Amino acid sequence: MSAPTTSPAAPALEIRGLAKSFGGVRALHGIDLVVQAGSVHCVLGENGAGKSTLCHLIGGSLTPDTGALRLYGEPYAPRRPADALAAGIAMVHQHFSLVPTLTVHENLRLLRLADLPRRLARVEDEYGLALDLGARVADLPVGLRQRVEIVKALLREPRLLLLDEPTGVLDPAAVDALLTTCRRIADAGGAVVLITHKLGEVAGAGDTATVLRGGTVAGGGPLAELPPERLVPLMIGRPAGSLDPALSGTIGLTADAPAARTGTVPRPVPARTGDMNPPPALDVRGVSVRRADGTPALDDVTLTVVPGEILGIAGVEGNGQSELMAVLGGSLTPRSGTVTVGAADVTRATPRRRTAAGLGVVPEDRHHEGCVGPLSVAENLFLGRLGDFRRGRLFLDRAAMRRAADTVLAAHDIRADGPGTPLSALSGGNQQKVVLARELALDPLVCLAAVQPTRGLDVGAVDAVHTRVREAASRGAGVLVVSSELDELLALCHRVVVAYRGRLSEPVPTDHARARERIGRLMLGADASEHLSPARPLPQGPS
Repeated sequence: MSAPTTSPAAPALEIRGLAKSFGGVRALHGIDLVVQAGSVHCVLGENGAGKSTLCHLIGGSLTPDTGALRLYGEPYAPRRPADALAAGIAMVHQHFSLVPTLTVHENLRLLRLADLPRRLARVEDEYGLALDLGARVADLPVGLRQRVEIVKALLREPRLLLLDEPTGVLDPAAVDALLTTCRRIADAGGAVVLITHKLGEVAGAGDTATVLRGGTVAGGGPLAELPPERLVPLMIGRPAGSLDPALSGTIGLTADAPAARTGTVPRPVPARTGDMNPPPALDVRGVSVRRADGTPALDDVTLTVVPGEILGIAGVEGNGQSELMAVLGGSLTPRSGTVTVGAADVTRATPRRRTAAGLGVVPEDRHHEGCVGPLSVAENLFLGRLGDFRRGRLFLDRAAMRRAADTVLAAHDIRADGPGTPLSALSGGNQQKVVLARELALDPLVCLAAVQPTRGLDVGAVDAVHTRVREAASRGAGVLVVSSELDELLALCHRVVVAYRGRLSEPVPTDHARARERIGRLMLGADASEHLSPARPLPQGPS
């Protein structure tokens, strides 16, 4: 991190009266914000509150309508990202900017740094961020792609680092490492602006915070004076007590967290159907997958989700979860084994056939795999149901599509300037809501398989997603949730299995008194002998 060239008494960044609108939508209005050198300043807010817009204004990819910025005491008015880079500002975007067909090293060489090896060695030594330089970016899991983006920013040795929701695709260990990196940068005299909605990250790394709501500053100050109980109302406009108590552990409201983990909070119950022995919602039998180098990514995996059950998969990233979800989604064909949804064998079925069988899939990388950015919100919502809006053989009844989309936008609190808005214009969290709403709307929905379903969502939206997932289970759908958030799995699921080196453990009931400890040991491989991939179904409801 480069040292500032002006007076150390000057703030690293000072913003006064900043405003930005897009057509008739006011994204930001009257923003005042001060970031001190040597600090980590957190910017919090709901999805669509204006956090990313603020980050893009600082980073030069957008220009403000009104307002002024100062960088280390000097006027700062970037007109393009190159101006920000020249001023010593580096930004890690919410969506990756890597070239997927190139290797990690080839992507880093695009920075045109003459002393790249020295800088790489320094970043690895100071921050513990090592990279596999020969790996092709397209072959990396999203967490490792994010690490490459962060290293790219640090290689420029910036004096101000902007991180726009950087931990959404990282596992807990990687999150801890990144927050430690933020702290080291600040302690060395630099400044970090951390855009986030996760209160645990704020408490772990931040010095001060600014909370945005509806494009304006709702509050802020030193984090020592702003516990989660005060931050949540500023973020969502309602008391923290209005949220599901089971979310306590995930958002830092620790007072109620024990209740969520001991079963005193009401838990979802599998729905009963007229059929006393219905087929599994999802049945995975003996699935094996090999990586390109011949090593097993999935090793004889067997998994059963019964109707009305919410089953979670925990585990450190890279233990086969991504490959399992790729098999379920149809982008990866297993070497052996079968996948059945309800009564339909979908092992080698097209995505369309899987959808027709009632399988909804929310992929890990929604930006590239779950939606089409240039298409409208309405078109993305009904990608698999365009035939419902057909007018004649060649045309769509777009008015009917817009009316139907308006209903979905309202029901799921998706913030968009109308259903005709290109999906790429929405915030990352709102894009995620669109993908989830589309999959939940399948009729029939036999099974929902979702990777990180609340990744990138604010606490209010997480609460809403959990409610809708439970509702889907109560209507008889099976739900499979892959999450790096152990608190989320404990709050949401009946049982949790752990992925470790391509196998799945015995299921752990989440209402067990020592569920957290047991799952944690399995994630670390401490009980590797129990990773047997059985995941047998619940015969009479949750254990």
